[in-house]
Amino acid sequence: MTSVQARPATTLQAVLARGRTRTALALFGPAFVASVAYVDPGNFATNFAAGAEHGYELVWVVLMANLMAVLVQYLTSKAGLATGRSLPELCRDRFGRRANVVLWLQAEVVAMSTDLAEFVGAALGLNLVFGMPLFPAGLLTAVVAFAILVLQQHGHRRFELAIVALLTLVGAGFLYVFFAVGHQHYGQLAAGVIPHLSGGDTLSLSVGIIGATVMPHVVYLHSALHKGRISATCASERRTLLRYNRWDCFLGLGLAGAVNLAMLCIAAALFHKPGLTGISDLGPIHAHLATMVGGGAALAFGIALMASGFSSSSVGTYAGQVVMAGFMNWRIPLMLRRGLTMLPSLVVLALAVNTTQALVYSQIVLSFGIPFALIPLLLISRDSRVMKDMTNRRITTTLMLASTLTICALNIWLIYGAL
Repeated sequence: MTSVQARPATTLQAVLARGRTRTALALFGPAFVASVAYVDPGNFATNFAAGAEHGYELVWVVLMANLMAVLVQYLTSKAGLATGRSLPELCRDRFGRRANVVLWLQAEVVAMSTDLAEFVGAALGLNLVFGMPLFPAGLLTAVVAFAILVLQQHGHRRFELAIVALLTLVGAGFLYVFFAVGHQHYGQLAAGVIPHLSGGDTLSLSVGIIGATVMPHVVYLHSALHKGRISATCASERRTLLRYNRWDCFLGLGLAGAVNLAMLCIAAALFHKPGLTGISDLGPIHAHLATMVGGGAALAFGIALMASGFSSSSVGTYAGQVVMAGFMNWRIPLMLRRGLTMLPSLVVLALAVNTTQALVYSQIVLSFGIPFALIPLLLISRDSRVMKDMTNRRITTTLMLASTLTICALNIWLIYGAL
């Protein structure tokens, strides 16, 4: 079984004939699949650690990361719409063989870090909800992820609906926990919007939050999700697709941003207190939710973590296939792909190391992979020879450049601070 198979695209005229509501439902979806990566178990670890240890101080980082995410995912999806090709395929055409090998190798490292966060998170969710040991839970996660991916072989819509259903579980779980907590310090929340870092591990957590939010593998994937989906026959139809795609990104990634902010606020309200500030591991968070808020909140947290791991591990494997096929024009069986990237995750689960710490470290690795995705995206999305009438405006390119430089600067700052 290979990953990405070309299918006859539905014409936009046929979709528009269904009426406004059904048209929106048909055209929305790719950004919601991409948004799964923005609320994966790595986000749980970094957001809860930030809220528990520093209260609302890093709210601005969560907001900045999600604003950058909307821009980045919009541009990569626009590249897919404009060219009918994925970002890795466009890189293979534009850059030399050596550059593509480097891009592919770093993307594989990113894929393993991604799988580490997703497998460990799903396994931990199964452990918290059902008491299942971590290693068998990791194996079950692989089976569930593969089953979800099989849906993609039977049409993009089934896969999208399965992912959206799991994403709904995540959102509903945190909506319940947020209101179950009750009290929030809104003055401190407003103060947290102002950018500042107080020292300690705030820098590493900031980089981890960005790495958990703007994820390289889903930058590659989102451009591929439009292949063989809806076809446009003229410039007017292309603009219509682009408009719906813009709203798809705003809604899908905006909801993911709200979930991320809810995570940090829940942790800040409950655990940023004398004697509780050390509670940043997901297991103790689950236990304290049960004692401080109630069993329903703890169950909602565990189910949300489990659903997040299942959905994001499926999306991660799909992205890995897009990366390998795009950069190197190689295709391997999906089961083999699943096995290779899950090995580090199973090792972590088998050794029973600190799972939350492993999640945070994995997000830092992901952050270092972001420039390798963003710089090619910046170069391609501003190239009128490739993008034609969907070429970036100057303000869009400027914002994308600022986002890329910000992420690179944070990474350099983290290295300097570690020396």
